[in-house]
Amino acid sequence: MSRFINSLWYTTGTRGDLLALLAGASLPLAFAPFHLFPIAILAPALLFLVWLDATPRSAFRRGWLFGAGMFGVGISWIYVAIHDFGHSNIFTAVLLTGGFVAFLALFPAVLGYLVTRVFPAQNKSSSALKLLLVFPAAWTLFEWVRSWILTGFPWLNIGNSQIDAPLAGLAPLLGVYGMSLATAFSAALLVRLLLAEKSARLRPLFTFVILWSIAGLLVHIEWTQPLGKPLQVALIQGNIPQDVKWRPEQQQRTLELYIDLTRRHWGSDIILWPEAALPTFYHEVADNYLARLQSDARTHGTDLLIGLPVLDQTTGRYYNSVMSLGSSQGFYHKQHLVPFGDYVPLQNWLRGLIGFFDLPMSGFSPGLRDQRLLQVAGHKVGISICYEDVFGEEVIHNLPEASLLVNATNNAWYGDSLAPPQHLQMSRLRALETGRPVLRVTTNGISAIIDPKGEIVTRSPQFKTYVITGTVQPMQGTTPYVRFGNAPVLLLLALMMGAGYLLNRR
Repeated sequence: MSRFINSLWYTTGTRGDLLALLAGASLPLAFAPFHLFPIAILAPALLFLVWLDATPRSAFRRGWLFGAGMFGVGISWIYVAIHDFGHSNIFTAVLLTGGFVAFLALFPAVLGYLVTRVFPAQNKSSSALKLLLVFPAAWTLFEWVRSWILTGFPWLNIGNSQIDAPLAGLAPLLGVYGMSLATAFSAALLVRLLLAEKSARLRPLFTFVILWSIAGLLVHIEWTQPLGKPLQVALIQGNIPQDVKWRPEQQQRTLELYIDLTRRHWGSDIILWPEAALPTFYHEVADNYLARLQSDARTHGTDLLIGLPVLDQTTGRYYNSVMSLGSSQGFYHKQHLVPFGDYVPLQNWLRGLIGFFDLPMSGFSPGLRDQRLLQVAGHKVGISICYEDVFGEEVIHNLPEASLLVNATNNAWYGDSLAPPQHLQMSRLRALETGRPVLRVTTNGISAIIDPKGEIVTRSPQFKTYVITGTVQPMQGTTPYVRFGNAPVLLLLALMMGAGYLLNRR
């Protein structure tokens, strides 16, 4: 195998480094809005290929280059948030974005170093073991680690890219990390197919076909069942520009816009407003604006879910919240806060340095983990605010009690970038993992009604005041992923890594 790899001149020296960089830069094409999901197999396959016989130092460098390309392209929208809406100059925005990309690139870099250090390729057999067992398991393990370390950032997990591919059938069983493992394993099989002798190529090909066939058949299983009758819903996208949203002179226009759009849809069972739709604290509008809205909602038999900040006047803490109005009133306070968006780490040192660290409403406190589920139209709903729904293990905390999932988001921070379609893709995966419909309402797009199979029923255009109307069927029941979470995948990863280690020592 080593001789064959050496014969591939483009995997050696600086050519191998360049190949790793280009492979990483191509990987975001597998995700929304491009949806070229086979690239999520091809790009890691190229990385595995240039790692296979690399030294630990070389593997670290190539892993970092792969990560720099992957995150440099895939999360370029960070620059938009810092420069366009954080009011920072170009140099500062490039520096902060580049620093974040460089940090995230350390994950594949450290992965490459550890795998080549702990699992040296001593011969043809050990290279095959490392390729088929260790690389896919270690890749998935590092995605999982990235989802929680330093509050977590599970963006561009390769499992997300497979929402429209046969591997989507694994989502209700093993969640996004099961899909990532299957995708990385498919990449390893592709490399194995390339490197194997002609007489040995049937086995990886057969394994690939079996894996994808089984996953494709799983797509047709109905894991959950309808609960009650379908509900009529209206999702209101106000399209208030981020750069004027918090200005005092804009506040009254915003209040009038949302209530005017709501009055046109009183025939709905549920009306939803996006994250921080009201640019004012709850207590400032509770006795007038919201009281009138509550009365009208009860008169028409409609329930509302409204995004707004809530100030605890006793403690001085304030929360990024969604409240219910109508048949019952309650609050959900966002738990998983976004650093530099919802709060500023080390704020005593950072605030005042640049405009990005002094954004309006960037001092939220986290809500409690075990909050009572809000109830609308006779159904309990699982609420997530903004990027909380990219964490599948947090969404399932509300299940199986919740029959609907709601995500209220403010995507106005990211303009016309890759972030809104990427986020929508992850919302689709939450529906597929849980067997629940997702109502996703955003400030300026992309709002959507998503069915329990992860398919978009209807969606809004971006940068337009728009109201999505449609029906949604509440669901009951439990998928295996809801029941067991990430535990089965983590156990499988441990078994694969352990088996690879023991077999490699023999």
